Amino acid sequence: MIKEAKETADKMVAEAKDKAKAEYDRIVGDAQVAINQQKNAAITDVKNQVGALVIEVSEKILRRELSNKSEQENYIKELANSVKLN
Repeated sequence: MIKEAKETADKMVAEAKDKAKAEYDRIVGDAQVAINQQKNAAITDVKNQVGALVIEVSEKILRRELSNKSEQENYIKELANSVKLN
């Protein structure tokens, strides 16, 4: 009877360890998925911010360049001269 009780206790301990291991694996897996989702969201946000900054800077550069008519005309002449005709 003591032997049976010990075997039952050992079996219960083994089952509890298996359940704990499975729960651990599930929690770690869920955490990894959440981390990857947050990382991807952060990367997307950074890309959007960089894109917005690039557009803003480009607009400012174009406004400045287009505000000076003589520089515009010189630039157009340069482009026209650099075009090679067949």
